[in-house]
Amino acid sequence: MDKLKALWKAVVDILDPAGDWVALLPIRLLMAYEFFKAGLTKFNGSNWFGNIQDNFPFPFNVIPVEISWFLATWTELIGGLFLFAGLFTRFWAFSLIILTIVAIFGVHWPDEWSSLAELWKGYAITDKGFGNYRVPLLFLAMLLPLLFIGGGKASLDHVIAKKLK
Repeated sequence: MDKLKALWKAVVDILDPAGDWVALLPIRLLMAYEFFKAGLTKFNGSNWFGNIQDNFPFPFNVIPVEISWFLATWTELIGGLFLFAGLFTRFWAFSLIILTIVAIFGVHWPDEWSSLAELWKGYAITDKGFGNYRVPLLFLAMLLPLLFIGGGKASLDHVIAKKLK
């Protein structure tokens, strides 16, 4: 039993310091890629927010759609770049959380639902009349550690913090 405990301690002693460098990096890079790609799609596409603006929560439902489109596009593009670098990670995670919540209500939430069982049908990737909020909900779950912990040691935030101390 002592050998098993010693082995476990050795594994934990390796994983703990490595986790400070590695744990948040894949989340940060994946979120950077997904949001930057979404921003590029908007940048190269035409504004379709006019069709869904009434679904946006207040105050986003009263902002002109041109401004909303501009803000969403550039928040995704710049936020994606900054997440990639791990620069101002918490600010961009917070900004992208707000954007994602608006997207859930504006695009991915079902138009109508009468029970939690019916709402749960919207936890899907394709919309079959029940919404499709699965991917944005997963994005929210991945952005939360970046908001609360930051970009990790493999980030420019960490480099800057070390220089300022």
